[in-house]
Amino acid sequence: MRLVIAQCEVDYVGRLTARLAPARRLLLIKADGSVLVHSDGGSYKPLNWMSPPCWLEERDEDGKRVWVVTNKAGEELRITLHDVEHDSSHELGVDPGLIKDGVEAHLQELLAEHINTLGDGYTLVRREFPTAIGPVDILCRNADGASVAVEIKRRGDIDGVEQLTRYLELLNRDPLLAPVSGVFAAQQIKPQARTLAVDRGIRCLTLDYDALRGTESTEFRLF
Repeated sequence: MRLVIAQCEVDYVGRLTARLAPARRLLLIKADGSVLVHSDGGSYKPLNWMSPPCWLEERDEDGKRVWVVTNKAGEELRITLHDVEHDSSHELGVDPGLIKDGVEAHLQELLAEHINTLGDGYTLVRREFPTAIGPVDILCRNADGASVAVEIKRRGDIDGVEQLTRYLELLNRDPLLAPVSGVFAAQQIKPQARTLAVDRGIRCLTLDYDALRGTESTEFRLF
């Protein structure tokens, strides 16, 4: 990863045009090619960015140092550097991925123990089924013996659906498993995620944590 702190201005030309006036900012160039422009506020979200696949070209235009970032859609992010205070590169290595918190891990454990929550006749094959891009939370078989991959989240959003989609694409290349269908299971599933999942043929399942634990929910009760 390359980190640059500089006084810069940013112009974006694509589906729309946008401009960031000159200011001191943090520029990130990641190993995957993505370029992100951050300010010292606004939480985690960059002010502007270009996602991979994209290409960065450093130019000298009228004595000014300019980064031109383009993608295959023809969009362009131009970053004009006026004063560079810091420029360093760092090798971060392979990231082991996010370790799920106790609640999400417990949901996986409980669903594996009560696999019939998915439907009558379901049987567990394995938790944390390994793939080349990471483990699938649960691999099981339905009543017809067909393979089913289950991705479990506390709060189901579009990223979770995308993650399960990648798993399904990979698993369906294995003739011993294919065809593999998907189930996106979460305590709460956002409407956009549900719409995307249904569009991709993925079944959504809302999990009741208390029911899986065998306890009665106290939600909306005073006593």
